[in-house]
Amino acid sequence: MGRAVKEAQYRHHRALDTRLAAVGTTLAQWDALRAIARTPGASAHELAVATFQGDQSFGTLASRLAAQHLIERRPGRGRRIEHHLTEAGERVLTAGRAVAREVLTASFGPLEENERATLIGLLRRIGSPADAL
Repeated sequence: MGRAVKEAQYRHHRALDTRLAAVGTTLAQWDALRAIARTPGASAHELAVATFQGDQSFGTLASRLAAQHLIERRPGRGRRIEHHLTEAGERVLTAGRAVAREVLTASFGPLEENERATLIGLLRRIGSPADAL
């Protein structure tokens, strides 16, 4: 069962990564932009957790995004560095959302609406933090 979930995730992520390349980004970069848009001013640690990455990995990714002028890093309180999208980052995020909608439709299109609702409910139930090992 775990392998079937991983295979579906792999196919979905490969499709997203391939299609996101056409708008000038990768899945990891787009996911980081999405996390920053959801929580402007978040720290690198908060964003690493939100994107399922380690702190060092997210820091490297954020450096690449800043070099591409997609995000700004600003000083916060104490040693905190806050992350914000630039206008260019907003454009990439918006373009990526259109791609993600198309890929989601293709990935989950074979399922009926009630089946999609059941699947999301089951995945949330087994993936909730309260159920962590």
